[in-house]
Amino acid sequence: MKRKNYYGKRVFVTGASSGIGRACALLFAGNGYDVTGVSRNTAEKTKRFPGGGSLTLRRLDVTDEEATRRFVEKLPGVDIAVLCAGMGVAGPAETTASELTRRQMEVNYFGTLNAAQPCLGRMRRQKRGLLIVIGSIAGRVSIPMQSQYSASKYALEAFTDAVRMEMKQYGVRACIIEPGDTKTGFTDARVMQPSDQDASGYGSILKKSVARMASDERNGRSPYDAAGVALALAGRRNPPARVPVGLEYKLLMQLLRFVPDRGKEMVLSRLYLPKGQGKTRRSNR
Repeated sequence: MKRKNYYGKRVFVTGASSGIGRACALLFAGNGYDVTGVSRNTAEKTKRFPGGGSLTLRRLDVTDEEATRRFVEKLPGVDIAVLCAGMGVAGPAETTASELTRRQMEVNYFGTLNAAQPCLGRMRRQKRGLLIVIGSIAGRVSIPMQSQYSASKYALEAFTDAVRMEMKQYGVRACIIEPGDTKTGFTDARVMQPSDQDASGYGSILKKSVARMASDERNGRSPYDAAGVALALAGRRNPPARVPVGLEYKLLMQLLRFVPDRGKEMVLSRLYLPKGQGKTRRSNR
């Protein structure tokens, strides 16, 4: 059955050398789209697919604003942008170094912004287009020991909501995909707070918390699950604002709408903090 395509065949994908970005690039190209995928570290090449699609890989660091703008403006066209580039920083909110926090935001938020702005300009002028941002469930519920990562994904939620309202009059749609635990290279690439900064007793808590996250991710969903959601959104004239990946996460997001904040914190603390560490001491004041 032929897929509906309301936007066009020209797709731009960031973070295309691994994980969800790579899955998106391959899946779109395999379904007849002409994909340009970029990453900081990738072999530059072009491959054609039996269904008429193609994938061209190029090197680009999306944290370089001017280079990213020039690259996008030189593309033959951008009908769909799938912005996947990202990384993760783990550490307590109290002690995470400012340089790690800035790096987290540079890649996840500003990297997305740098790519989105020239894409949106081209889409606005052609009066059609679809912006897909890869967010995270952590952009809806903060994860302990990943405060900076969660903050960067919360920022993407707000950004995408505003874009959707601003661009609707120009025929441009925007939505955010929210994967949960996913089996990708993201797990091994996670940046940990350096041990020499741990003078406050978080060391064992952080290690156990990240070990739990890593285990869940290694046993998580395939990146092609998120890529399949992105491909399906390309066939919808009015895509939803946000799409959690997987029935379990869709149900979780629905359930959390009715759970008070204290309940959410209790569940997340039990999941990601060692036993007893999530409890707070009652004050006499």
